[in-house]
Amino acid sequence: MNEGKLLAEAARMFRVLGNESRLLLLSLVSHENRPVSALAEAAKMSQPLTSQHLRILRDAGLLEADRRGKEVIYRIADHHVEHVVRDAIAHARENA
Repeated sequence: MNEGKLLAEAARMFRVLGNESRLLLLSLVSHENRPVSALAEAAKMSQPLTSQHLRILRDAGLLEADRRGKEVIYRIADHHVEHVVRDAIAHARENA
């Protein structure tokens, strides 16, 4: 992949991460793989809204999902995603 395409993909990832609700969901999943219902409850969002954000994160390659019976369990796609989220939150703490 050439540098222009890499930069475009990185910019797309940052656009997806530019939403507080999606950052919260990623942060929650980085601590523990969770089903939609647990994420909705922890994030204090409706299940349909949570599912919409999770779909966006999954489509962007930031989350992966495994079906277990009726439940879908979400997990961070790879350690790079976890580092980006944790570093962004740490950076915000330093500037607060």
